[in-house]
Amino acid sequence: QVQLVESGGGLVQPGGSLRLSCAASGFTFSSYGMGWYRQAPGKKREFVATIISTGGSTNYADSVKGRFTISRNNVKNTVYLQMNSLKPEDTAVYYCNTWRVVGVTHFDYWGQGTQVTVSS
Repeated sequence: QVQLVESGGGLVQPGGSLRLSCAASGFTFSSYGMGWYRQAPGKKREFVATIISTGGSTNYADSVKGRFTISRNNVKNTVYLQMNSLKPEDTAVYYCNTWRVVGVTHFDYWGQGTQVTVSS
């Protein structure tokens, strides 16, 4: 079964950097797109970034463009989120995601999340 395990979260000062990792298993990693989402307290989960199976194309939320970079290693079955110039509003639980479309049905798979706190 699909398993996604995030790591790398923590407490960082404004302007600092963190790199999140998501180790994937249970599927052919190199065949599927991957993404990162986040959820702040009292808010809905929101899109952060996605990357296609080959890593050749990425997409970002406007709020993180130019600061965050998504990448993947198809040998290590891992997707990364490099976060630079962090702001207090980036504080959230960050979730790794992959998805499948079967016919007209969309399935999402999620990791357990990793907490990122940006505070002085």
